[in-house]
Amino acid sequence: MHKPNNLILKSTSSLIVFILLGFAVYLLLAGHNSPGGGFVGGLTTTAAVLLMFMAYGEEQVNKIIRINYIQLIPLGLLVAILTGLGSLLFNVPFLTHTFGTFTIPLVGEVELATAMLFDLGVYFTVFGSTMTIILTIASDRGSVKE
Repeated sequence: MHKPNNLILKSTSSLIVFILLGFAVYLLLAGHNSPGGGFVGGLTTTAAVLLMFMAYGEEQVNKIIRINYIQLIPLGLLVAILTGLGSLLFNVPFLTHTFGTFTIPLVGEVELATAMLFDLGVYFTVFGSTMTIILTIASDRGSVKE
């Protein structure tokens, strides 16, 4: 059987994956002040990684990205829950967020918000769960009997 020529897909996917991952980071970082956040950033990262799977195949991508996606789900949930519980230490309602500004040499003033930590937890949870679901469905494609 003849193998399809994926030259165009492989050559363009590297650039597209780079752009998608950059956009995902932007969405994650901008999410607590403007539209975006952990959910949409996680979905965008999933799209980038899935494009790599389609272009290069499961074996090649698993050699490069050695992540057990299912382990990202409890990690993300833990980060999100701990961020929400942190507000209780200061006797304010659950998920009350705060922020502070810090001066970093050569960068200037940078704002750090607890909402960003919550978004990071959502990002890990969404990325881990969507990758797990899609890869589980994809690996089960040969077990259907006619």
